[in-house]
Amino acid sequence: MKKILIINAHPDKESFSFELASHYQNAAVSVGVECKLIHLIDLHFEPVLRNGYRKTTELEPDLLTAQHEISNADHLVLIYPNWWGTYPALLKGFIDRTFLPGFAFKYRENSMLWDKLLNGKTARLIVTMDSPKWYYRLFTKSPGHHSMKKGILGFCGVKVIGITSFSPMRTSTESIRSKWVAEVEELARKMK
Repeated sequence: MKKILIINAHPDKESFSFELASHYQNAAVSVGVECKLIHLIDLHFEPVLRNGYRKTTELEPDLLTAQHEISNADHLVLIYPNWWGTYPALLKGFIDRTFLPGFAFKYRENSMLWDKLLNGKTARLIVTMDSPKWYYRLFTKSPGHHSMKKGILGFCGVKVIGITSFSPMRTSTESIRSKWVAEVEELARKMK
């Protein structure tokens, strides 16, 4: 049985991302899947990697727990808003502090190559945006999607099996949001 970990990176507890995360978890659990949910805003950690990789910074207990949950999960679901073309600083800080050498990847000695330590895991991105999807794809070339898919998760061995974008949020109606919730619930039931 797949184990799913949802990482909700919206800092606003009244956001649509919180609603999507809750509905995804409930739908997954309803079909017998083990599904855990982390709201990054509830974690206590310093989001700045102060010394880069030059010096190890001790991880806070919440980040150690998050690493444990990521290690145990087969499938990650990252839910976040697209801000300024990518993702919130909270998510970037979490990645900087959690997806560390020795946990998510390992550089090979005297080589430009690296080992992907999260191989075998899959992920889905669920992204809310104010920009229309066509604009994001054609004019900005989807920088946040590419960064997350290739530069972060792919670099660590996690295969992104899909990106679900909901937009435009700013002008969405209750009816449209209900359809988006139903879509997320279906993804959860199919364990995607």
